[in-house]
Amino acid sequence: MNADDLILSQRDGACLTVTINRPAKANSLTTEMLRSLRDVFRSAVQDDSLHSVIITGAGARVFCAGADLTTLYDDTEGPDPWDEMARALHALPILTIAAINGPCMGGGLTLALGCDIRVCVPEARFAYPVLKNNVLPGQYDVDRLQALIGAGRSAAILLGGDTIGAAEAADWGLADRMVDRDTLIRACGDLCAIAEAADRGHLTTLKTMLARTSS
Repeated sequence: MNADDLILSQRDGACLTVTINRPAKANSLTTEMLRSLRDVFRSAVQDDSLHSVIITGAGARVFCAGADLTTLYDDTEGPDPWDEMARALHALPILTIAAINGPCMGGGLTLALGCDIRVCVPEARFAYPVLKNNVLPGQYDVDRLQALIGAGRSAAILLGGDTIGAAEAADWGLADRMVDRDTLIRACGDLCAIAEAADRGHLTTLKTMLARTSS
């Protein structure tokens, strides 16, 4: 399968659902998949008829296990594909929702933290094993994590290697809502409904105001 088959985009009116489609490999992200995600997000920025983006994982086992470590150091001479993807996600001027249908690990948390709202299923777990894997997270991820859950809890995840469950994530504020698996996509769609019906200019202005508050 090529990257286009591994990153699926489905348009429904003013909402775009982006699915990481590599369930046999825990939806882990290769360098080419990161570039495909980057291109999807960049195109979404240019689409004035688009008001919301939902990001999820294929299958019922995992949202995203993060980087495919076999490709982590591909193309080390070029731009960092993780940074490019994350910047493209952060640049989206519209509503973004992570529909977290299972464990959200490492770079999967990069995707989740880059979204405005995180909705998870009870089976979700959250971890960011950067110390164990001898890699560094993006500074945005560290800042966003601390803004959401505080310095001590962020240190427990990043330095202590903690894995937290869905209920704890919701209690901490890492997940904004927890719903049953069979209602996950519908719940995310319901959250998009007002944004999809709104004037895009009004929507993007509100998004900018929120970004300033959280920075």
